Amino acid sequence: MATRRRFLQSSLAAGAALALPAGANAPATNGPRVVSTWDFGVGANAAAWKVLGGGGSALDAVEAGARWAESELCNPTVGRCGNPDRDGVLTLDASLMAGDGRCGAVAALEDIDHPVSVARAVMEKSPHVMLVGEGAQQFALANGFQKTPLLTDTARQAWREWLKTSQYAPQINAERAGRPGDHHNHDTLGILALDAQGRLAGACTTSGMAWKLHGRVGDSPIIGAGLYVDQEAGAATASGVGEEMIRNAASFLVVELMRQGHSPADACREAIDRVVRKRPQESKRLQVCFLALGRDGRVGAFALHRGFVYALQDNGAGPHDVLHDAGSIYTTEQA
Repeated sequence: MATRRRFLQSSLAAGAALALPAGANAPATNGPRVVSTWDFGVGANAAAWKVLGGGGSALDAVEAGARWAESELCNPTVGRCGNPDRDGVLTLDASLMAGDGRCGAVAALEDIDHPVSVARAVMEKSPHVMLVGEGAQQFALANGFQKTPLLTDTARQAWREWLKTSQYAPQINAERAGRPGDHHNHDTLGILALDAQGRLAGACTTSGMAWKLHGRVGDSPIIGAGLYVDQEAGAATASGVGEEMIRNAASFLVVELMRQGHSPADACREAIDRVVRKRPQESKRLQVCFLALGRDGRVGAFALHRGFVYALQDNGAGPHDVLHDAGSIYTTEQA
């Protein structure tokens, strides 16, 4: 099982890291392309590219990338290695959406591996868009998924340590800024793809905020907040403190801005500006990140605070993904 740190180090060691100017757009492409949030997007993109590179669909590709993150990556905010809520319960959220408007989502799902695939089953095998909690688990079991305890010993021990203080204070990219503490507690995996046929799709998967209130659901499974895809305009996904994305219907906003003619990077920047204008003081303490993929394959990203990176792979990127730094409004030192 891989760790996100190992993927970041190996990418840098291989010379695959490339910084674009702040918020810059990756240019349009005539072929397939996949992008995903954070440094562990390296592995997610590789899994997705096995589908895209063979002529497969964007929808299959983003599901494959998200499944990799849920099971092969060991990260405290995604999948089986996720940290639990303050009651010691691990719950998983995921969504998946195609450019034609088909979508599915699950929230507060317990003891079922690959929530993104359950979300796809909701889309394809039910008349609904979202199922939650016990109902989501019941649906998963009825559709062939197996009930499996997912809380790891490492996550359980981290929860016991947290109980000694029971302090809930999300930090901004704490590890990257050299600060100890509750790091990586909002690093959702969001993945967007464009296939050889020009079809768009996206997926989002997370275990949510560590030590959250039991029953809390963030933006990741909410269509329009953590993920939105429209074949006529583009696709967007978000990471960071989910409540801010929900308050602003943020991924939908990014896509609508692209529909109006904004580049992907400019759309992400404008969405960040709106978050700040509404809650300027809170914005100094919270991380909010957007990643967008235009219908022509252009890519852009922006974040409130420095430290957000995304991974990109296409026919020109070769066997190694390339990490890009997104633009930001605040530096971590200003937060």
